[in-house]
Amino acid sequence: MPGSPRRVAIVGYADAELLDIACPADVFDAANRLGARPPYELQLASVDGHGIRTGSGLTLQPHLRLDQVAGDLDTLVVAGGWGSTAAAADERVLAHVRRLARTSRRVASVCTGAEVLAAAGLLNGRRATTHWRYAARLARDYPSVTVDPVPLYVRHGNVYTAAGVTSGLDLTLSLVEADHGPSLAREAARALVTYLQRPGNQAQVSLFLTGPPPEHREVRDLTAYIAEHLDADLGTPALAARAGISTRQLTRLFDAHLGTTPGRYVRTIRTEHAARLLSGTDLPLATIARRCGFGSTETLRQAFLDHFDTPPSAYRRVHVRQAYG
Repeated sequence: MPGSPRRVAIVGYADAELLDIACPADVFDAANRLGARPPYELQLASVDGHGIRTGSGLTLQPHLRLDQVAGDLDTLVVAGGWGSTAAAADERVLAHVRRLARTSRRVASVCTGAEVLAAAGLLNGRRATTHWRYAARLARDYPSVTVDPVPLYVRHGNVYTAAGVTSGLDLTLSLVEADHGPSLAREAARALVTYLQRPGNQAQVSLFLTGPPPEHREVRDLTAYIAEHLDADLGTPALAARAGISTRQLTRLFDAHLGTTPGRYVRTIRTEHAARLLSGTDLPLATIARRCGFGSTETLRQAFLDHFDTPPSAYRRVHVRQAYG
């Protein structure tokens, strides 16, 4: 009936990620405190109703067992964490997730909670994301799922998947915005001292931040050179000549140590750097394209569409608004 609370059930299990539960719960709670009408009614559930020992060692007490969650739900959220593989192999968990999904307006997962949704058959034929570290495993184990490791979150129909940890904030803020409008979502974000909200198609992680430099000397030297000379000729023949090896050997080395080809690596690095310039400067697109080694603004635009699923002008508007709005 009108005004009835929006019922939200969060599914937890042993070794779930604490933030995968807390981030959605706190966003919905913040929306309630700021006047969401109808409000959200939160329930944390586990198979046996016993305390959930999270991956950090802290224990959460569920409100009820999964078999006690009945009736229509507004939102079903499945947390991720170290225990997701065991949860995805537990037919009791899967049966309840399937049952609840049938009567839920929307279904969501955070991080490796996508593995549980996939095991339950809820991601078949859908595009989905998960934490970038586990995307290849999800794609391998569930070939019927189109796994995209780049975005912070993905919506396909009424099913939402988030990359993990704090991206659960971004996803849940987008749900609040859909339910109650941008003003309330913005106030919830401010209350939580977070962005409103990073767009779902923002990359999970920049290649500049993915970890330490490659151990292989030639690859390490080349990646450093690429980062410092984005406007230079960074074609595979030029890079191979610089390293004093064949193009075939260069391609093998990049595949072994970076998991990609030289051309794709260069294009991604250029696009990521262009994204930084777009959000942090007021340089014209043509200048950014030139500094980052793109032959034209159209080439830059196509790279952004491929990498972020949005044109550079829209990317700049969103990120400048979030930083200063």
